[in-house]
Amino acid sequence: MDYIDLLGNKVENTTEQDKLLHFLYTNPVGRILLKPLIRPSVSKLVGKFLSSRFSTRLIRSFIQKNHIDMKEYKKQTYLSFNDFFTREIKEGFRPFSGNPEILISPCDGKASVYPIRENTTFSVKHTEYTLRSLLRSRKLAKQFQGGYAYILRLTVDDYHRYLYAASGTQSKNYHIKGTFHTVNPIANDYLPIYKENTREYTIIHTREFSDIIQMEVGALLVGKIHNHKQCCRVCRGDEKGFFEYGGSTIILLTKKGAVLPRKDLLKNTADGYETKLLQGNPLGTSLLTQPPRH
Repeated sequence: MDYIDLLGNKVENTTEQDKLLHFLYTNPVGRILLKPLIRPSVSKLVGKFLSSRFSTRLIRSFIQKNHIDMKEYKKQTYLSFNDFFTREIKEGFRPFSGNPEILISPCDGKASVYPIRENTTFSVKHTEYTLRSLLRSRKLAKQFQGGYAYILRLTVDDYHRYLYAASGTQSKNYHIKGTFHTVNPIANDYLPIYKENTREYTIIHTREFSDIIQMEVGALLVGKIHNHKQCCRVCRGDEKGFFEYGGSTIILLTKKGAVLPRKDLLKNTADGYETKLLQGNPLGTSLLTQPPRH
């Protein structure tokens, strides 16, 4: 999928994962092969293998194939592939602004931003989602009409630990159980992705941005979500959790008049491109704490 890289260059990128997913979702034989893959029992079996010591033999080739710079990560002996996949980055490799009025990206990934319109739908790569079905709450969806939805898509080469995008008091974690499906946009040409995916979200009550929602979405095969806290005070930049192996997505929802998104994110999304971001990069700026204009 095409995106704008960290230097502002347009990158046309079709990965082996994209090719495989295209086959599984668009080819009749592929769709037959897909059916057993999305069963919870298969997901659990794959997860068990990836958490076993036998899976360590996959690590070296995975690093080479995905061009992962291991100099960024803490040195350790990995006991399983998932142990490697959830590796921690060295201190200082994902800096972020100390200004609390800047909403930061909670993760590495490819970002898009969409206005949440009155009909409570927003688009991800030509795919429409209703906010109500995403949250399974008409009342909550209505509160975010007129705001923005930030879609941050992680690929397997990304760092899979994620942070709090803002400081505040978080609610409990609302878990929505679903059938594992890929978060790759090609899938939704045939199946409703986010209605099928396991996801978990929390509402963070903040001073700078009013209430925001931070949601994690698991994906095909494993994509298991691990959140550390709930119902407590949280700090912007602290680790919120991590994903085990699988493509994953984080969604941030902001209310009307609360946050001004980065101009390049808005432009790139309108032009049909995702924007490559690193954890801690700015997503937008608070409109609630700005001094009034005279």
